[in-house]
Amino acid sequence: MPVERLLPTDEAADLLALTRELADKEVLPLAAEGERTATPPRDLFRTLGDAGLLALPYPEEFGGADQPYEVYLQVLEELAMRWMAVAVGLSVHGLTAYPVVTFGTREQQEALLPGMLGGTQLGAYCLSEREFGSDIAHMRTRAVADGDDWRIKGTKAWISHAGRADYYTSFVRTDDTEGKGLSCFVVPSDADGLGFGAPEKKMGLHGDPVAEVIFDDVRVAGDRMIGERGQGMHIALSALDAGRLGISAAATGLAQAALDHATAYAKERKQFGRAIADNQGLAFMLADMEAAVSSARATYLHAARLKDAGRPFAKAAAVAKLVATDAAMRVTTDAVQVLGGAGYTQDFPVERFFRDAKVTQIFEGTNQIQRLVISRHLLASL
Repeated sequence: MPVERLLPTDEAADLLALTRELADKEVLPLAAEGERTATPPRDLFRTLGDAGLLALPYPEEFGGADQPYEVYLQVLEELAMRWMAVAVGLSVHGLTAYPVVTFGTREQQEALLPGMLGGTQLGAYCLSEREFGSDIAHMRTRAVADGDDWRIKGTKAWISHAGRADYYTSFVRTDDTEGKGLSCFVVPSDADGLGFGAPEKKMGLHGDPVAEVIFDDVRVAGDRMIGERGQGMHIALSALDAGRLGISAAATGLAQAALDHATAYAKERKQFGRAIADNQGLAFMLADMEAAVSSARATYLHAARLKDAGRPFAKAAAVAKLVATDAAMRVTTDAVQVLGGAGYTQDFPVERFFRDAKVTQIFEGTNQIQRLVISRHLLASL
């Protein structure tokens, strides 16, 4: 059964219906094999772009759809219910365009956004480094001025779409003033000196390979700097608030898929002459899973509605990311338990859901960082 949704307009309801139809036809049939072979869904991103789903929350004048964030996130959730890697990839791509939309000059927006938002290009978001994951203020990748251009040296780690992206939204050091010394550049994929490491051997989410992005004296034109020199930290953190909502929605969709499979299995699987769903202990487990999924959805929608209203939403985004990703880990774990031995095999998708869920508690800021963000907001308000 489709998730019951309260949407703001008839247009949004039609959009969700289109998303479900497209996801069932184009995304779901490729998911299991794509994960087994670690095949990135690049063609699917083009399909989603043709349908207008890559640019939903961005302005129409640049190829977007001007949809509220609460609608965009529910589209991500529907995609995650079919294939988590597609939803994560779409969220990351949206993150790469955010600095240009929000901080770019008019000339930069006109030059860059049509490709970013139209589906013809795929972006990568280069922020983390091996030794400086959450501690981005101390990153070492550096850009040095060379006339009107810049030369970048350093390495970024755990980058989705590395080696497959058309551009790399990159945060690098331009001054030695810690957080105030970072700047943002959009680096084209054909820049000389741009290289990539081997894909990481990950526990799950194999359809979203990640690798190092290596800047070996990469020359970037000065007009590729987004925002002001030294504004990179602010841009990155601002983008991450929005990105955390994307991951929250994707994690909720993953949890919903696990719940759906567990519920269907519990109604069909018989032991001692009756469906295992008739056992109160298991039925209560399903009820707790439903409560966790519904709570996750409510938290990310609350944060999205604050964002849509132009109100501060950083704390709410951190709460949503914490609640939704912890729920995904708990619900997928319980789904394996409901299926018992079958759930531990690759014959059923809940095993894959379980492995995919773990990383949601780590990327876009670990859940320990989310607790730090939340507590700082609470204490600052006293």
